[in-house]
Amino acid sequence: MITVIRTRTLNTLRTGLAAAQTDAEAARVEANACLEQSGDMLDHLTHADDVADGLRADLAQSRLDAARLEGEVEALRAQVLLDTEDRQALRTLLRATRKQNQRADRVYVLFRFGELHSVHATSTAAEIAAEAEGAARDGWTPHTTCCDGTTAPASEVRWRIQPVLLGATQ
Repeated sequence: MITVIRTRTLNTLRTGLAAAQTDAEAARVEANACLEQSGDMLDHLTHADDVADGLRADLAQSRLDAARLEGEVEALRAQVLLDTEDRQALRTLLRATRKQNQRADRVYVLFRFGELHSVHATSTAAEIAAEAEGAARDGWTPHTTCCDGTTAPASEVRWRIQPVLLGATQ
């Protein structure tokens, strides 16, 4: 079978073939560029995956470190609380020791009808001792005076409390 083609059709086909070949060559160049670009993208994607894996590992390590540090912080808080309690106990002991070490500068002597009855650290303690022996609960005065304003003799005063300075001579 023989096909008869006109020259004009043949020229049109040849022109179409040349255009198709040019288009095909341009498509090949574009495909190669896309292939090259996709290779670069694949390299970038692989690198991004590697970086992401590294970041995940760093995150896991950071979480472990944070958990360890939280445990240490809790232990330190407990230690601080114990130290605070210890300091408070030491302050209390120091105050008590200072109170015990403070020496009284005077004592209070309780006399009954002018005779020594007892010696006390405070006047209140002397009053309590006298009241235990039957002294009246009220009416305590430092010196008992008679009607004319003179001091009554010690032998006539039932109970008398007199402060005496320690280390003083009288």
